[in-house]
Amino acid sequence: MAVETLSPDWEFDRVDDGSQKIHAEVQLKNYGKFLEEYTSQLRRIEDALDDSIGDVWDFNLDPIALKLLPYEQSSLLELIKTENKVLNKVITVYAALCCEIKKLKYEAETKFYNGLLFYGEGATDSSMVEGDCQIQMGRFISFLQELSCFVTRCYEVVMNVVHQLAALYISNKIAPKIIETTGVHFQTMYEHLGELLTVLLTLDEIIDNHVTLKDHWTMYKRLLKSVHHNPSKFGIQEEKLKPFEKFLLKLEGQLLDGMIFQACIEQQFDSLNGGVSVSKNSTFAEEFAHSIRSIFANVEAKLGEPSEIDQRDKYVGICGLFVLHFQIFRTVDKKFYKSLLDICKKVPAITLTANIIWFPDNFLIQKIPAAAKLIDRKSLQAIKMHRDTFLQQKAQSLTKDVQSYYVFVSSWMMKMESILSKEQRMDKFAEDLTNRCNIFIQAIEHMFYRRSMVVADSVSHITQHLQHQALNSISVAKKRVISDKKYSEQRLDVLSALVLAENTLNGPSTKQRRLIVSLALSVGTQMKTFKDEELFPLQVVMKKLDLISELRERVQTQCDCCFLYWHRAVFPIYLDDVYENAIDAARLHYMFSALRDCVPAMMHARHLESYEILLDCYDKEIMEILNEHLLDKLCKEIEKDLRLSVHTHLKLDDRNPFKVGMKDLAHFFSLNPIRFFDRFIDIRAYVTHYLDKTFYNLTTVALHDWATYSEMRNLATQRYGLVMTEAHLPSQTLEQGLDVLEIMRNIHIFVSRYLYNLNNQIFIERTSNNKHLNTINIRHIANSIRTHGTGIMNTTVNFTYQFLKKKFYIFSQFMYDEHIKSRLIKDIRFFREIKDQNDHKYPFERAEKFNRGIRKLGITPEGQSYLDQFRQLISQIGNAMGYVRMIRSGGLHCSSNAIRFVPDLEDIVNFEELVKEEGLAEETLKAARHLDSVLSDHTRNSAEGTEYFKMLVDVFAPEFRRPKNIHLRNFYIIVPPLTLNFVEHSISCKEKLNKKNKIGAAFTDDGFAMGVAYILKLLDQYQEFDSLHWFQSVREKYLKEIRAVAKQQNGQSASQDEKLLQTMNLTQKRLDVYLQEFELLYFSLSSARIFFRADKTAAEENQEKKEKEEETKTSNGDPSDSTVSAEPVVK
Repeated sequence: MAVETLSPDWEFDRVDDGSQKIHAEVQLKNYGKFLEEYTSQLRRIEDALDDSIGDVWDFNLDPIALKLLPYEQSSLLELIKTENKVLNKVITVYAALCCEIKKLKYEAETKFYNGLLFYGEGATDSSMVEGDCQIQMGRFISFLQELSCFVTRCYEVVMNVVHQLAALYISNKIAPKIIETTGVHFQTMYEHLGELLTVLLTLDEIIDNHVTLKDHWTMYKRLLKSVHHNPSKFGIQEEKLKPFEKFLLKLEGQLLDGMIFQACIEQQFDSLNGGVSVSKNSTFAEEFAHSIRSIFANVEAKLGEPSEIDQRDKYVGICGLFVLHFQIFRTVDKKFYKSLLDICKKVPAITLTANIIWFPDNFLIQKIPAAAKLIDRKSLQAIKMHRDTFLQQKAQSLTKDVQSYYVFVSSWMMKMESILSKEQRMDKFAEDLTNRCNIFIQAIEHMFYRRSMVVADSVSHITQHLQHQALNSISVAKKRVISDKKYSEQRLDVLSALVLAENTLNGPSTKQRRLIVSLALSVGTQMKTFKDEELFPLQVVMKKLDLISELRERVQTQCDCCFLYWHRAVFPIYLDDVYENAIDAARLHYMFSALRDCVPAMMHARHLESYEILLDCYDKEIMEILNEHLLDKLCKEIEKDLRLSVHTHLKLDDRNPFKVGMKDLAHFFSLNPIRFFDRFIDIRAYVTHYLDKTFYNLTTVALHDWATYSEMRNLATQRYGLVMTEAHLPSQTLEQGLDVLEIMRNIHIFVSRYLYNLNNQIFIERTSNNKHLNTINIRHIANSIRTHGTGIMNTTVNFTYQFLKKKFYIFSQFMYDEHIKSRLIKDIRFFREIKDQNDHKYPFERAEKFNRGIRKLGITPEGQSYLDQFRQLISQIGNAMGYVRMIRSGGLHCSSNAIRFVPDLEDIVNFEELVKEEGLAEETLKAARHLDSVLSDHTRNSAEGTEYFKMLVDVFAPEFRRPKNIHLRNFYIIVPPLTLNFVEHSISCKEKLNKKNKIGAAFTDDGFAMGVAYILKLLDQYQEFDSLHWFQSVREKYLKEIRAVAKQQNGQSASQDEKLLQTMNLTQKRLDVYLQEFELLYFSLSSARIFFRADKTAAEENQEKKEKEEETKTSNGDPSDSTVSAEPVVK
């Protein structure tokens, strides 16, 4: 409706002038351009992200695989359709039997072999509890019952095959034939029958070699006997026991006595009720023998040759067929028997499955003793001898063989790659070539898998080509048959068979179709329908067709490394070898791929609650071996290498690669993660984690080593490409040399072990047993205060107060000592007498004399005089004051860090009022109140901080200045000798820095200056000390001596006495050092005095205090006198 109501003005563009079309074309062109650019951009991104996109597949990561097996849903009856009804029936029956045999074989190989082989695995002897064996066997009985049914079915099939073949080949001349069988040889049937006999034979061998199974069976039977005596205890009805025991006896007789194969061939093949006659059928006997011989002729040529495929398995089948033939017809072809035994010289033993080895000579001798008697003893002995020599030869030539296989497989893979890849990608392939021995087969399988796309493409073309070749030769034969006008039933059968073969070949190359073709050709090749030169190529083509159609399955079967489970003992040796030859690290992928092949087989284990228990055991065992023989060794080696590299200066051992050899372990870190079970084993990540963990833990234990471990981390990244994690240890550990609490509790130890630096506000450890000296600075203290809260500051000052009390007691005792007091009084009197003559300067010589005098009073075992000890006491008092100063700075640092998030310190919002206005809950009000108090605390702390120095001066000063402590008033006169003593001590400490033995070395000790300044303040003696003009006196003394030496030098330079000149130089240097040291002390003392407001005397300070008090009174309007406490705030 809206369209109709529009005004007519809108309809002006009804006339198409073509502009819209042009515009649309331009837009379309732009859009096309954009799409092209975008596509190329996406392709670039794709190429950058993934270097394996395209036709190369990844064996470990691909969620899907390509199956090349031809498939169709037609049944045998639909495929076998010709006009010849009799032939149809014959072919259908034989094809159905062959299919049945294939199914039985598959079931045996997957389910029954593995179920029996893995019985008893997954439980170590140590973990087995009494009764576990019986429980396992109890779980296994159902499996044995299934096996019993399977064996019975096999017997029936063997019986049927023999009957069906016997029915076709009738020796009775009068009886009607089903089809003419002259020249018809159903070789395929005999091959299949041989496969089924091999299955039975293998089951016998597995059970015969299984000691655990037999032991558990015996224990289980014993258990049943005890259950028999007391069934109610086990909750079993007695009437059920008897049948169960019978059933067990049946199982034992059928399966466990090694009679599976024997029972099969000893069946009654002749029908009793006038059915098919077998044993008396001479035509069948001849046909049977002929087929065995022709199969053997095909197999013998290839056995033991490099081009051998599955001939060994067929040989086992031939032996089985031969024994069956003997059992039915009771005739032995001695010559053929001998040629069967001769094979044992080429192939002394055959592996049937997993670790089951079968000796054909033993089998043939045991099963046909009549024929064995005909063979002389020597030749039988020769076979056994040959087996031993064969083993020795193999053991000797193993290395050579492996190398030749390696070269062969490598060159084959390179050839395959170059043929199949459209682009040459050598880099991708280089790692695949680093494989060895049983890893070759994995490499081959991977090779086929990685080229799945190309292989799939090629296989279909090859199949078509082969089918075409076969069809051509069949059509030639067919024409030949049709052209012959003579009619006979036999000719008709041949023609029908050829038509059937032709029709069947026209379709997918499935197993069924190929089977039908081979059966049809068995009939179709009689009556010379094919010339000899045509028949052989046709057989070759059919063989090739079999191979190519089942290529993927055959590769998989041949490359299945399930047998490795039974040879796990090799795995640790293999890992040791890989570790030693790190350059071959890439082979690990193949090894784990081979170990993974065991998993599907293990899923058929039935003796445990679940097969997953067995898988877990296997997984655990492999991982333990891997950790022990590779990963842990690798971790230790890498750590050792990093340590030795970082500590090369210690010259720990000879690391010359030309002498000790060199192993480049970096190869392990370029490996992609290895897939195993439901995880990826990333060697790089494992080692990185180990190093991270080790370095972190060891840094936590010894914080001073953090720099070493940091260096090792960098080296690991540089040398091995390991991306290490920084050890972000919390501030209380790495950043905190010593914790405030720790220092507070042991302040007496701290002040004696650490030296203070006034300018940098830092404490440095005096000596240490480690390579590093611990330091403590403002940041450490701030972190500590943040950890423990600001309340710790007052407590620390209180502890310092307690410590100072003890130290001042010792200080007072020293000053009160008669020897010291008398000397000091004498010195004061002396100074008063000579000050006018000496320009008010305290003489340097007097201080030196005092020093010498004190030394005469006695020396400690460490060689220290009383004055040295007194200097140390003052340094410790100074250190304590330095620590208090640092606590205050740390508190300010911490507060300013915390308050930095407040936008404006001048204008802080009151959260409590805001919450009240909004009428929020009581909890919110509490939280707001708490926040306000925290903010006000931080603001106050960051603005000023507490005047701890003033507090500590105020608390001690009145006591120091009391008349009873008059002896302390002499302190100012002992400062000159003390400074002299300090300078000598300081110079000796600094000189030790350049010596090898650094015990007692130091470059700073400002605690002394701090202590002197503090005590002078407490005694209010700054003016008295300044009146000595001590530092001027020192300066003048040294400058005078320096000038004298310089003058002497100038005088001596003419006489050129070298030794004297050297002595003078040394003297001048010593004087310079002393002068410099005194000046440094003077600067430190001047700096320290600022903290204690040295510009004012006690009287002036009192006057200032009174004025302030009066001001406060006036402002408060309070006339009463307020008393100010001199005690510290916190007791």
